[in-house]
Amino acid sequence: MTGARVLSVDVLDPRALKRHGGDADNFERWLTGRTLSSAVRRGKFLWFPLAAGAVTERDDAGGPAPEPQALVAHLGMSGQMLLREPGMVDRLTRIAVLLDSPGHGEVQLNFVDQRLFGSLARDVLLPTGDGAPGGWAGRRREDAAVIPSQVAHIARDALDPALDMPALVATIGRKASAIKRVLLDQTVVSGIGNIYADEALWAARIHGETPASRLDPATVEGLLEAVRSVLRRALAEGGTSFDAQYVNVNGASGYFAHSLNAYGQAGRPCPRCGEPIVRESFMNRGSHFCPRCQRA
Repeated sequence: MTGARVLSVDVLDPRALKRHGGDADNFERWLTGRTLSSAVRRGKFLWFPLAAGAVTERDDAGGPAPEPQALVAHLGMSGQMLLREPGMVDRLTRIAVLLDSPGHGEVQLNFVDQRLFGSLARDVLLPTGDGAPGGWAGRRREDAAVIPSQVAHIARDALDPALDMPALVATIGRKASAIKRVLLDQTVVSGIGNIYADEALWAARIHGETPASRLDPATVEGLLEAVRSVLRRALAEGGTSFDAQYVNVNGASGYFAHSLNAYGQAGRPCPRCGEPIVRESFMNRGSHFCPRCQRA
């Protein structure tokens, strides 16, 4: 994606532009001809800063754009960004973007979303509050200290190199809510979903309903290290795929489901002590834990 120029844009379902602030024609005109300078992520948001000078920077009124811009993708519950051969449209493709990629030639980026909770949008890039890079860009780190306005309220990712761990430990220690709710609060720390919260709490031997304020700083720090360890292992195995909707950009499934110790293991023996894993309802989902290792 880095350095790729947008050759054409085809909005197949305008409902995938709910966060854009314009119609399909506006989105297609705005994005066509632009060059994507990198790919950056924070939580469930993915954005592609636009290279300056690729197209004359004009807003809809004809004046100069006041801030740098980015193509922002929010994945929602089932959104996917899939790389395809030109002309290939998946069954649930909502937007297809044809790119000219350096070293790869023409490739198509499909935004696929079964439930239509996600979207693509134009957004302006604002300075980050801490002066650090806006998000995580893998091996090719995006050093610009900017972030889309739609993402500014999302806290730094648990794997973000710029994450201030002591400040996060202190923030969590002031929360009276259950620790699992705090881990899932994207304004506290992002990138932790229901599956990985259960796995990290199991690894740290902490019950998810424990008030965060009752955990001492060393315990909170140990829990966050467990979170980071779980996420790194999950990434190494391609994530957790329970059905065909959870795949990577090339359509391949992840294998971390085979490494789960707590989530989805209700009734099976705990790998650590042998006690059957318990499932309880939690925010219209489920929490999985060992009643012996993770005492309330």
